[in-house]
Amino acid sequence: MNLSWKQLLVYLVLVVIGSGAGLVGSRYLLPDNREFQELKNVTAALPPESVISPTANGAINSSGEDNINFIAMAVEKVGPAVVRINATRKVSNQLADAWKNPVLRRFFGENEQIVPPERIEQGTGSGFILSEKGELLTNAHVVADTDTVLVTLKDGRTFEGKVVGVDTVTDVAAVKIYANNLPTVKLGSSQNLIPGQWAIAIGNPLGLDNTVTIGIISATGRTSAQVGVPDKRVSFIQTDAAINPGNSGGPLLNAQGQVIGVNTAIRTDAQGLGFAIPIETAARVANQLFTKGRADHPFLGIEMTDLSPLQQQQINQDNNLNIPLDVGVVIKRVLANSPAKEAGLLPGDVIQKINDKSVKIAAQVQKIVESSQVGEVLKIEVSRNGKTQTFLLKSGVYLKK
Repeated sequence: MNLSWKQLLVYLVLVVIGSGAGLVGSRYLLPDNREFQELKNVTAALPPESVISPTANGAINSSGEDNINFIAMAVEKVGPAVVRINATRKVSNQLADAWKNPVLRRFFGENEQIVPPERIEQGTGSGFILSEKGELLTNAHVVADTDTVLVTLKDGRTFEGKVVGVDTVTDVAAVKIYANNLPTVKLGSSQNLIPGQWAIAIGNPLGLDNTVTIGIISATGRTSAQVGVPDKRVSFIQTDAAINPGNSGGPLLNAQGQVIGVNTAIRTDAQGLGFAIPIETAARVANQLFTKGRADHPFLGIEMTDLSPLQQQQINQDNNLNIPLDVGVVIKRVLANSPAKEAGLLPGDVIQKINDKSVKIAAQVQKIVESSQVGEVLKIEVSRNGKTQTFLLKSGVYLKK
C-alpha cells in the first residue's frame, strides 16, 4: 500500500486517539486499576444500609427472586403473631332513663317499652402473642367491660379469648386463648431509643387487617400530662408512624423486628402523631395480670412538676412558698395518709436524687418509681430552703379513684 506522508500522518493520529480512548475506558473497567480500587475501599467503609445495591427497592436479583428490605423482613417475622381482637359489650342506653318519666309512660302505655334498656357496642383492636400457649397483650380500652373477645390470627384461625386482667392505669390488658404452638413476637428494649430511629407499626386500623405503617421515633419520655391523658401512669414513646383506631394494642417494632412498644390510639385529634407504651412497662404489667389478675403500682402520694424560672415564680405565688431553685422537680402537693406524708416530704421540696440517681425532670422520677416494687424503700434526696435533706420512703399501692 503506497501512502503519502499526509495520509500516513492522519492514520497515526487516529491510532493514537483510539489507544487513548481505550486506556481511558480501562481505568474504570479494570479491577486492578488504582482509581477503581480506591472506589471499592470507600464503598467498603460505608455502613451497609447506605450502600445502594442493584437489587434494592424490590428489584429482581440475579436468582430471579424479589429482594426484600428490612421493613418487609421485620413484618414477615412478626406479622403472624399480630392478631385482630373483636370485643362486644353491653352498654346501658341513656335514652332508656327517659322512659322512667311518668308523662311518657302515660302517653305510650305503662307496659310498652319503646327504648331498650341496653345496646350492644362492638369494637375492633389489635394485640400480639407473647407465648406459644396463647398469652396475648393488648390495650385495656380495647377489651374493657367485657369478659370474652374474639381473636383472629393472620392465618384466619379464630379463637374465643378470655380477658384475664385489665389495668386502666397503664392501659394494658392480658388475654388468653386456648391453643398451642402459636407464633410469637420477640421483645426488644425501649431503654436506649433515640429520636430518628426506625419505627414500624402493625395492626388493624379502621378494620383493615394486617396494615403496616412506617416512621421514626419522634421522641421518648412523653409524660401522660403532655400526651393529654393525665389519668395514666406511662412515659410514652412518640412516633410519626400512622396509628389509628384499630391499631390500639398492636406492636411497635424496631428495625430488627423486635417489639419496643404497644401502640395506643389515645388522641383522636392527633395528626401525624402516634404514641406507644414502652414494652418494659407493658410486659411488666401483663406479667402481673397473668399471674394474679391485677397490677400493683408503687405510690408515693405527691403531685410534682418540672421547675423553670416562670414555674418557680408561679408556684411561689400560688402556694406561699420560697423555692430558691428554678431547675429540678418540685413537689406541689403531698396527699394525706400517703407514704410521702408519713416520710415527712413537704410542698416546695425539690427532688434532687432517688436512690442516689440524679433526676432533673418529673418523667425521670415517675420512671424510677414505676420500676420499683410495692413496699420497696426509696431513698429520696431533696432541697428544702436551700439545704439538702434525705428521706426514706416506703412506697405504697396506687389505687385509681
